[in-house]
Amino acid sequence: MSRQFAVILVLLASFAFAQQKPAAHTAPAAKPASATGMPSEDTVNAFMQQMFGYEPELTWKVVSIKPTQAQGLSQVDLILTGPKGPQSVKLYVTEDGKHALAGEIMPFGARPFAATEKELEKSVTGPSRGPANAPVTLVEFSDLQCPHCKEEQPNLNRLADENKNVRQIFQNFPLPSHDWSSKAAAYADCVGRGPSDVFFKFVDSIFAAQNDITAGNVDAKLTDLADKAGAKGTEIAACAAKPETTSRVEKSVALGKSLEVNATPTLFINGRMIPGGLDYDTLKKIVDFAEKQK
Repeated sequence: MSRQFAVILVLLASFAFAQQKPAAHTAPAAKPASATGMPSEDTVNAFMQQMFGYEPELTWKVVSIKPTQAQGLSQVDLILTGPKGPQSVKLYVTEDGKHALAGEIMPFGARPFAATEKELEKSVTGPSRGPANAPVTLVEFSDLQCPHCKEEQPNLNRLADENKNVRQIFQNFPLPSHDWSSKAAAYADCVGRGPSDVFFKFVDSIFAAQNDITAGNVDAKLTDLADKAGAKGTEIAACAAKPETTSRVEKSVALGKSLEVNATPTLFINGRMIPGGLDYDTLKKIVDFAEKQK
């Protein structure tokens, strides 16, 4: 990484390469903002050019401009591309258009995650494992084509084996940049309506075969994997092709987006958003801490 690009990342203060993995996500191009108090795409691009136009290795793309729950701030999502590849960046612009902040807006208060926890309790629909009344609920938004999700899965499996006070819920969040993830999400939704042990065996088998699955063979591969996991593959394939299943997957994605999920895997532990890529010991510490708060 060039020293100049490292300085840019420090200036934006939105992430660290050592602790966050890039989002495997290509979002649609942004449209100029029209709401009062939000900057236009032209203004954002002019700002970025003035700030970082001196660095020829750096390019950017405005993904979206939208209001936030924080009064007086609008959010600008960008894809910043440099020597290490694309990274997601967020800027927050004041209503008067005179100042911008980089980083994340965090919930604040004595119980900062309570509202998100309540929303998840009300809205999650995915298959689960672990006691329904467990003191800790872990919700995972995952993409079955995502290599980072594949890396995360052994930690989640180990957590399920070693901690019986955790309920894990799987929510589909296929990314548009992946060419067979939506099809896999549809199959997973259908398998997930059956026994949970069959579902999680199916998920593990997809991750194990991830490098062998293509957009051309995905139906045959997933039908076979569903059979081997204990479901009826042909019935699952027929279910996956139904508009109702597509709608269910879209609702799961919409739930994630409403909670600011923009990369996979993203975890929520009793409402607390946790980025994927944590080592097992750190993940367990957070789970154990959440259990003590109940």
